[in-house]
Amino acid sequence: MSRRHLVMLLGLAALWGASFMFIKIGDRELQPITLVGFRMALGALTLVPIVLATVGASRALRELRAAAAPLIVTGLVNSAIPILAITWAETKIDSGLTAIIQASAPLFTALLALRFSHDERVRGSRLAGLVVGFAGVALLVGGRPGGQIAAALAVVFSAVCYAAAGLYAGRRLRDVSPLVTALGTLVAATLATLPIGLFQLPHHMTGWKVTASVLTLGIAGTGLAYILYYALISGAGASRAILITYLVLTFAVVYGAVLLGEPVTAAAIGGLALVLAGVGLGTGAIRVGRRGRLASSET
Repeated sequence: MSRRHLVMLLGLAALWGASFMFIKIGDRELQPITLVGFRMALGALTLVPIVLATVGASRALRELRAAAAPLIVTGLVNSAIPILAITWAETKIDSGLTAIIQASAPLFTALLALRFSHDERVRGSRLAGLVVGFAGVALLVGGRPGGQIAAALAVVFSAVCYAAAGLYAGRRLRDVSPLVTALGTLVAATLATLPIGLFQLPHHMTGWKVTASVLTLGIAGTGLAYILYYALISGAGASRAILITYLVLTFAVVYGAVLLGEPVTAAAIGGLALVLAGVGLGTGAIRVGRRGRLASSET
């Protein structure tokens, strides 16, 4: 990976890792669907001038019309529904724990690929990785107090949504340019959440921390992050971009502990280790060599 791509990777991880913290702050004064609606709208507005400058208005409109139905489905399953589930979950559980559980999305991708992708065959160390990773998720969810189990399961549900949406979009949106896909899905997510969210606005002006969190979530954590992510996939490759899964976790847990005072428990550390190991092995990002040692996958 070049130095430029490494800087992009670290910048994206810092943005997405901070998103969990900003959601936690936004939840203090805004209803989850209101927070999500504004986040999606700001992300879409951020992408509009970028798409017009790079793709062009005529091509963008043509691709949006041609792929309207898949874009709507992806916008709901990849943005509106899982982000709303995460945002609601953070009203009850810590941001760092949310990030750890949500990082199981690649495990569900590998699991769903067994049924919906005939080219995928998970066996050996990858199959072991799935078992280890899901054991970590079970530890994190099962160790919650009664009132938090529903929230933890909501985050698991969001991971399933991301996995399903990734497989679906890979088939149905492969001929649509990445930036148009990002814009179309965010517009669909905005239309699904913002109208309802506007009816649940607070009766007072939000504090500057909440306002700044919403702006940062929408502009940087959604709009600019999408641009970085797709540029990283295009320049460094998807197999290297998967490293974002590990880095986002690190940033999210550190932000939550240092800036929000969230505790880092032994169960969280154990679950984190199992999820990371499971994702690494289950997705093939790391593999066990013939002599039993761990080695980075060749790309």
